[in-house]
Amino acid sequence: MTAHFECEGLTKRFGALMAVEDVTLQVAKGEVRAVIGPNGAGKTTFFNVLTGVLKPTAGRVLREGVDLTGKPVEEIVQLGISRTFQLTSLFQESSALDNVRLAAQARRPGRWRFLGGGALLSQTRGVAEETLDRVGLLPLAATPAGLLSHGDQRLLEVAMALAQKPEIMLLDEPTQGLSIEETERAVEILRELLADGNLTVLLVEHDMEVVFSLADRIAVLHRGRLIADGTPDEVKADAGVQDAYLGGLD
Repeated sequence: MTAHFECEGLTKRFGALMAVEDVTLQVAKGEVRAVIGPNGAGKTTFFNVLTGVLKPTAGRVLREGVDLTGKPVEEIVQLGISRTFQLTSLFQESSALDNVRLAAQARRPGRWRFLGGGALLSQTRGVAEETLDRVGLLPLAATPAGLLSHGDQRLLEVAMALAQKPEIMLLDEPTQGLSIEETERAVEILRELLADGNLTVLLVEHDMEVVFSLADRIAVLHRGRLIADGTPDEVKADAGVQDAYLGGLD
């Protein structure tokens, strides 16, 4: 398999706490790879190290052989990697449109230029409107982010990640806190976004129905270590995974 995104021996320690331990993982271009595990397994820390929010204690992160280890978040974004967060991270008083427009601006040349920025504003507004339409939020473009429903806020974060025109996107618990109806809607939207296979996705998700409906392969973390990696059927049948989840994934 030619890896589009990978890590080698990735480790993150906080003092005596080993949050992520010696994880090696390869993700192919266009693949949807879920990362699952019990609470406290190290999933969000793993994402934070992959995306430059935290520096690893050991190991490397690579995109098509290019070493990203230790690079700042803004440089990783410029290299075509975007993400959402487990806890919603929005400009609450700004409109949905402005939230997405600012995200789109983050990957544009001259993005913080004070003079001659009219063309950039027009371009990013167009990208923001197009992206909001893709996730079904265009009718709410003028609504302050803080007034959106929780489900729409989660979709707005997805739109912000998409607006950066990534080749690789990491989604951290995109359906957390959603109702059954909101989850079904979010899954359908994500399925449509991923249908063309042009986007490589790592997905942390607690809802196993969502995982099994979207993921091509599943990696399982337990106490910071990778204990399984395979197809959904292989992971469901893995005895170590069953033990980690104390009752199974049926």
